[in-house]
Amino acid sequence: MCGFVGFTGDVENKEQVLTSMMDRIVHRGPDMGDTFFAPGVALGFRRLSILDLTPAGSQPMSNEDGSVVIVFNGEIYNFMELRGELEAKGYTFHCGADTESLLHGYEEWGEEIVDKLRGMYAFVIWDKKKNRLFGARDIFGIKPFYYSEAEDGSGLMFGSEIKSFLAHPKFHKAVNHNALRPYLTLQFSATDETFFEGVYKLPAAHCFTYDLATHTMDVRRYWDCDFSEIDKPFEEYVDELDEVVHESVSAHRIADVKVGSFLSGGVDSSYIAACLMPDKTFSVGFDYNKFNETNYAKELSDKLGIENYRKMISADEFFEALPEIQYHMDEPQSNLSSVPLWFLAQMAAEQVTVVLSGEGADEIFGGYAWYEDNPSVAKYKRMVPFGVRRALGKTAKHMPYFKGHNFLMKGAEMAEEYFVGQALVWPEREVSSVLRPEYDKGEGAFELAAPIYARVSDKSELIRKQYLDMNMWLPGDILLKADKMCMAHSLELRVPFLDRRVMEFAEHIPDRYRVNENGNKLVLRHAANKSLPDEWATRPKVGFPVPMIYWLREEKWYNWVKEYFTAPWASEFFDCDVLMGLLDEHYEGKAQNQRKIYTPLVFLIWYKRYFIDE
Repeated sequence: MCGFVGFTGDVENKEQVLTSMMDRIVHRGPDMGDTFFAPGVALGFRRLSILDLTPAGSQPMSNEDGSVVIVFNGEIYNFMELRGELEAKGYTFHCGADTESLLHGYEEWGEEIVDKLRGMYAFVIWDKKKNRLFGARDIFGIKPFYYSEAEDGSGLMFGSEIKSFLAHPKFHKAVNHNALRPYLTLQFSATDETFFEGVYKLPAAHCFTYDLATHTMDVRRYWDCDFSEIDKPFEEYVDELDEVVHESVSAHRIADVKVGSFLSGGVDSSYIAACLMPDKTFSVGFDYNKFNETNYAKELSDKLGIENYRKMISADEFFEALPEIQYHMDEPQSNLSSVPLWFLAQMAAEQVTVVLSGEGADEIFGGYAWYEDNPSVAKYKRMVPFGVRRALGKTAKHMPYFKGHNFLMKGAEMAEEYFVGQALVWPEREVSSVLRPEYDKGEGAFELAAPIYARVSDKSELIRKQYLDMNMWLPGDILLKADKMCMAHSLELRVPFLDRRVMEFAEHIPDRYRVNENGNKLVLRHAANKSLPDEWATRPKVGFPVPMIYWLREEKWYNWVKEYFTAPWASEFFDCDVLMGLLDEHYEGKAQNQRKIYTPLVFLIWYKRYFIDE
């Protein structure tokens, strides 16, 4: 929808500083921008008009007496319900924007407003009477929120993107030495502190208060999912889910602008498209051998009577876009699908302002291969009693790594010892071999996962894995790239599966209805089958397949990567001989190192863009 920036404390030329910060995120809101100033507070906003296109819905928005002012990024899907409640209590509304329901809702319910919200959001409210800020991020982390204390401790800066802080005179730009180690394993920034030292992410489902007088910040979790099985017939779950998804899509389609749909051909995006029935769907593939999956999307669009727009991405386009992509990501992120998503959003933005997509279904309904047992593990679980398997797993845990280690961990149902999420690039035992000692520090992936696992220690292994992915992988990778790649092109992405009401239904589905010997995501697939042909409802997950393995064996792209791996500044972070060894080994066809090459490459591209070229 938009983007916001702001800071507390006094700086010289604060109007110019705030304008410069806003200019850094103009892509998030090209339609209009405005500012608000009060003693010790500056709020700035860039708007992408979607609901109430008139200036009356612009931000920063204040209440009637100016004692409460808000900047808000996102959409509140139950804002009309809230508005009805608030009007009954005597509040007056002046526009049709959801922002006003949020503003008056805070006046009426205070911090408890977050318990009433259904939507995607990040916001900050300045409360003049209490001399404080109150802010929150939605329960899944669909919308980003960053904050940092001024270098001299005199105030707080906050915003939708880190790059806006670069325009603040009291921001000290430096690389966080603790971020690189877990990144090499997980492919995304996994700590609350970002790759920029002193810049933090407000976690999903958290809110905060900031006292302007004492410069103190209090952060708390306000929501958590409740995985507790409710036993009822499978078909009853299927029918209810189909109703829930259709209702969520209906809520997410509300806009005063054109709405389209991303379509990959897999079950998740296909189900959303079939429920939405937009005028246009959008798909991308690669102009390389068998890496074009768009035919499935085109075939389904034809069956549904929807116009499908497709683009084939070349290797030249892929590599040339990487510096700009990493600039918009704010932090290094080596999920290869970020690049096709960049081109997908670019294409869609030429036709529509809002798109719906299928993110989140795998995490909440159990759709990843990691959630299933392969045949050998399944047989092992059937043949060997749990107590024996658990004992063997505990023994293996304390032994040096050996072939079969992960097999015993999986058989013992000890996810905490082998599973850190959907991405696994560099095993932790190998990270030290490539990192310089100054950056081989901080918490590793398993240490970061431990407190999340601890919150669901009494749940099944399947639920523990899903919960970890919901709290690390989903906000740190999937949703971050979705927001940044789309907003880079002034396109709003909405994700109907990641809806409060959908989650309230999904968290009670029994494990055996999520994943069993017949496959994964079973309730969702059967519900989707009511709207989709069998071929789409049952198709295995593919993602965005990228031909990186082949490109890195072409001389042109080998040399392109080599320039980064041999740059003088690369040796500050990595043992460049190790990097070049991996690249040479891959180029010569002796190994498949594409992920271990691409992940440090993306970091170096990001570093060059922000610390050398900036």
